[in-house]
Amino acid sequence: MGKLSRNVPLRKNKSVLLIVDVQNFCCTREGGEYQGLTPEEFEKHDYFFKRLQNEVLPNIKKIQTAFRNADMEVMFTVIESLTEDGRDRGLDYKITGFNVPKGSPDAKVVKEIEPFHDEIIIPKTSSSVFNSTNIDYVLRNLNCRHLVVCGVVTDQCVESAVRDACDLNYLVTLVPDACATITPERHINSLNAIKGYCRQVSTDDLVHEIHTHIEQEKKQ
Repeated sequence: MGKLSRNVPLRKNKSVLLIVDVQNFCCTREGGEYQGLTPEEFEKHDYFFKRLQNEVLPNIKKIQTAFRNADMEVMFTVIESLTEDGRDRGLDYKITGFNVPKGSPDAKVVKEIEPFHDEIIIPKTSSSVFNSTNIDYVLRNLNCRHLVVCGVVTDQCVESAVRDACDLNYLVTLVPDACATITPERHINSLNAIKGYCRQVSTDDLVHEIHTHIEQEKKQ
């Protein structure tokens, strides 16, 4: 048996893109997460929104396009309760005060990267999508081996998904320039903390990998 490595190129029929929580609730200035904040409190999120608009959303769009053009799966998670009053939420979300009622506008993926008609959206009520949903079952039904992760926020729901996916034997690729959190320091600290759980690849390098390796695979 040869030496195992995380640095394995994506495979066409074994790769899924997972976009974490890029939804109206937390990724728009009008979202429910920010209701009731004072101007001073809201100002603390200025870096996050600028990074989201100027870098993260355009990069997610590039990755989406590459996956779709290669006929590979694009999947989304959103924070969304199964009920209107959120009684099904995990304790952490109840303590935090997060409740995105079932079917509410806050549960929608932001318009810039909205899902195509038949793409999978998985509602979750915990930081890690693997703890409060059937995503592992779904990914295995899709024959997923390589999970590409991006979204928000880097050091919470994204990091949780990376760690859990790794422990469930997926080969995880994180795209740092398609992720955001509240401060640059938190972003960098998270990337350093989870580098042992995933390979970290820029948007441009990932798109190039998809174009080159998937095209080669088609020719074989």
